[in-house]
Amino acid sequence: MSIYKQKFLSKRIILILLFFSFSLMISCSHKISGQAINYEFKNKTEVPDYSNADYWAASPFKNNPSDNVPRGLKDRKKDTLGDVFFIYPTSYTERQKPDGWNAEINDARINEKTDNGSILYQASVFNRYCRVFAPRYRQANLNAFYTKYKDSAEAALDLAYKDVRNAFEFYLKNYNNGRPIIIASHSQGTWMAGRLLKEFFEGKALQKQLVCAYIIGLPVFTNYFTQLKPCIDSTETGCFVSWRTFQRGYVAPYIEKETLKAYVINPLTWTMDTAFAPASLNKGGVLRNFNKVIPGLVNAQIHGNVLWVNKPKFLGSIFLKTKNFHIADYNLFYENIRENVGTRIRAFLAKSDSK
Repeated sequence: MSIYKQKFLSKRIILILLFFSFSLMISCSHKISGQAINYEFKNKTEVPDYSNADYWAASPFKNNPSDNVPRGLKDRKKDTLGDVFFIYPTSYTERQKPDGWNAEINDARINEKTDNGSILYQASVFNRYCRVFAPRYRQANLNAFYTKYKDSAEAALDLAYKDVRNAFEFYLKNYNNGRPIIIASHSQGTWMAGRLLKEFFEGKALQKQLVCAYIIGLPVFTNYFTQLKPCIDSTETGCFVSWRTFQRGYVAPYIEKETLKAYVINPLTWTMDTAFAPASLNKGGVLRNFNKVIPGLVNAQIHGNVLWVNKPKFLGSIFLKTKNFHIADYNLFYENIRENVGTRIRAFLAKSDSK
């Protein structure tokens, strides 16, 4: 072997050793307080501009899926007595996290999934009585709720909330003008809504404008709020409602592990009464095709920290295997929620007129 090859190999070995030493140093520094840090997290530089309608999934100033109602719904009139600020759930679900820990704000595929999913099936519930505002935000990947990389997950959720917070401040400054406000959300959106309610409403002057918060799909534990209370009936205002829906008899493993008590409101009675509410009280749910309202789709009963319902009955329901109806928390009670929004807004306005 020539002296030149020997020198080349020696340098290569040194570089390899240096590389592994450096890798080891980084690996050791990736644990803080016993928690792993995932450096896939990217702090997105493109901040949504909420003066641009493109950064709203739903807005009264543009056509969008929240304007729709199921075919055959008797009451199609619009009477926008209040506003709803709706925070949609996770639609960035890929385990590979192609955008990093947070979705890109202009990811067309994710935005289409959001618009044709939660904006259509959930945000549209409110369009009979409210102007619907739903900001696009750099939502955290679904894995943020399950990962061992707690620091990255927290950073991703914080970034998502920053967008939601900015959107809400823009809404207050430019669109609200003292109108009654409903905060509504599902799943990841409820995580954001909880923070928003604590920061802007609880114990603040804005609480006087709160009609109701429909914060659904995640538990609201009894120690979360200090002043905001759960609604006790269908007409109370300045309060919140929450539930998570499962098939009767099923208790998910993660529910079994919950040690805190969660507030659960039955959307067929709008109380926390644990009595069985028959399907006859269900004024109509909607299915995936969004083509009609189906009365009596499910019954409901509060069981511990969740809401139990029967397996929905519809053409093809024999093939429905899931017992976790998380994705249908709104769909199953579509018309009940829709009517309750009007009931609470009218009650809110009546109280305001009497003062």
